[in-house]
Amino acid sequence: MLSQAHEHIDVLVYAAVFLHEAYPRLNDLLRERAADGCAVRIAIGDPDSVNVQKRGTEEKFGHGIESRCRIALMHYRPLAGVSGIEVRTHATTLYNSIYRADDQALVNAHVWGVNAYGAPVWHLRRSAEGGMFDTYASSFDAVWETATPVTEG
Repeated sequence: MLSQAHEHIDVLVYAAVFLHEAYPRLNDLLRERAADGCAVRIAIGDPDSVNVQKRGTEEKFGHGIESRCRIALMHYRPLAGVSGIEVRTHATTLYNSIYRADDQALVNAHVWGVNAYGAPVWHLRRSAEGGMFDTYASSFDAVWETATPVTEG
């Protein structure tokens, strides 16, 4: 889905380190998409935020989620400063992880006390303006506005 995006790639997660584990070329792919004019926005959880720490407690995962956020930041930090790519950290309560590519999105609907991999994933396609797809796209935008840019280094 991401490799076919031409206009937008948006990722909203706490960590989702599985992406880099499953796709070691992910950063290269994101650079390629950005070089072709696709706007890439990555929002990962701030490991020091109260909401990330609370999530670890609720999922009985302890500091694991904080560590995973730090690992995600390590993976994405090299993209900070790449033209067409923005990486930010957020401190929000994350109700859903969102993986958007143009007019499609995968939405991981989080369930209280359950790790994200154990919760359902919906595949949404924009079929009409103002539908479910736009609701989740707007949710991404709202979190993005609260997020802090990541710098190189």
